[in-house]
Amino acid sequence: MLKSSNPQISGVLLSGGLDSAVLLCEEASRAEVQPIYVSVGLAWEAAERAYVERFLSAIDGRFAVRPPAYVSVDMRDVYPAAHWAIVGRPPAYDTPDEDVYLPGRNIVLLGKAGVYCAGAGINRLALGTLDHNPFPDATPAFRHAMADALTKGLAQPLAIDAPYAQQSKSEVIRRGVALGLPLQLTLSCMNPVAAKERAGHALARHCGCCSKCRERHDAYVDAALADPTDYADVRHIGG
Repeated sequence: MLKSSNPQISGVLLSGGLDSAVLLCEEASRAEVQPIYVSVGLAWEAAERAYVERFLSAIDGRFAVRPPAYVSVDMRDVYPAAHWAIVGRPPAYDTPDEDVYLPGRNIVLLGKAGVYCAGAGINRLALGTLDHNPFPDATPAFRHAMADALTKGLAQPLAIDAPYAQQSKSEVIRRGVALGLPLQLTLSCMNPVAAKERAGHALARHCGCCSKCRERHDAYVDAALADPTDYADVRHIGG
């Protein structure tokens, strides 16, 4: 059953990553926000959820953030059984961004989150897409089409916004630092390893060997800020 809409609340797709964490807090500094985590069966999701919980615990009371909604749509039956994202063998450090494209993932994420929003009376959904994202499901045309389809299919308005679509990851890092966010409690890694105890919570370490780790570290370098990330392997990033 759909609820009447509440324009004072926005949904935010929260992945446990740096971009969506900063977006969540910026949105929640202005109005109440509902974080939504969508699981699709990928190898790193257990680690992501641990980071989501730890990050939300660390910012508790600072922002108008509702308890997270965890929803799922299993995509393991549409990807090959040996797909790198299913078995946890991601492309290497220096591979191009195009090599980590997961066909249909954003369709599924936005579709499931959109249905959740309709049921919760939320008519705006934000996600942390950045500038220069090369994938076809990260374009303004795609977002507009998804918003239109969900609005028509659910008979309830739903806007899909990407506030950082003109910004780089280094710019988002600066925004997070300006807010005093614990960015070390975010995960940007496709092969998190060797969970360790930190402040009473077991958090996986960034592998330091995948292209997402490269993207994260390069962004800190571009931002001229010290990278607080705990990398298991520092050969590529200079320690």
